[in-house]
Amino acid sequence: MRVAVLFSGGKDSNYALLKAKEAGHEISCLVSMLSDNEESYMFQTANVHMTALQSDAIGIPLIQRKTRGQKEDELADMKDALIEAKERFAIEGVVTGALKSVYQASRVQKICHEVDLWCFNPIWLKDQVQHLHDLIKLGFKVLISGVFAFPLDERYLGKVMDEEMVRKFEELQQKYLINPAGEGGEIETTVLDAPFFNQRIEIIDAVKKWEENSGTYIIKEAKLVPKQ
Repeated sequence: MRVAVLFSGGKDSNYALLKAKEAGHEISCLVSMLSDNEESYMFQTANVHMTALQSDAIGIPLIQRKTRGQKEDELADMKDALIEAKERFAIEGVVTGALKSVYQASRVQKICHEVDLWCFNPIWLKDQVQHLHDLIKLGFKVLISGVFAFPLDERYLGKVMDEEMVRKFEELQQKYLINPAGEGGEIETTVLDAPFFNQRIEIIDAVKKWEENSGTYIIKEAKLVPKQ
């Protein structure tokens, strides 16, 4: 089936892309929403501009659509983007990286129904800790681009996820009830390399922004380099 991937550039949408490919689907395009609202209910905001470079690294066309990020209104913008994907690339379905958020999954499914597209959620309700272990095992390079919950702190920003970090997230889950994969908005991520990337992303310049108990690691400049 010809599908589009709702693509934030983070770990979950990238992993969902991989699972869709493994299921035999043809990934016709990526669809990214660029929200003006850093507190968007639906969309990741940290480093979403990197989806253009990720699209080049993967070799799959990208549709980017801006949205003001207002609750519910942003869904209309996503609907327009999916209609564009259907018209330009003849997609029959949409792949999402929804893992646990009923709010996000239900709204994407509703929009897909409205525009007559199948909705595929390949990692829905997967164990979050196992999900992180699988990402590392498969060679995903997952950068922490945002932290938004105590006791996560500035030290995590700009770090690439490894097994030690996953163990720490698992400890914090048990002690503070955080979602280790960030399904409660605790973290946002940016993928710099994955098994299906033809080139990897190298960061040239970035800046940390921290205020109270949250912060972001914003990539200002990056380039594609050959995979080792």
